[in-house]
Amino acid sequence: MVDMEVRLTKPHIQKFVTAQVSAGHFPSPEAVVEDALARMMEEDVVLSVDDVAAIKEADAEFDRGEFIDFDDLAARARRKHVGTDPAAG
Repeated sequence: MVDMEVRLTKPHIQKFVTAQVSAGHFPSPEAVVEDALARMMEEDVVLSVDDVAAIKEADAEFDRGEFIDFDDLAARARRKHVGTDPAAG
């Protein structure tokens, strides 16, 4: 792997990087840039065809009324696991 040199040309970005290192958040300017790039890569998530199909099916189920109201679900869970439903009484 070859080292890469990057030059920051915007003063406000340079100041931010310097401040991050000075505050002890990162050991070096390189670490700041590497962390920022890693975060960008994590955010760049692409849904698979199967994911999109599952979301569309869930939307269709919701449109058909095939869902459970959260309050009803919570009450069922309380009755099942605690034996009481505080909301009922």
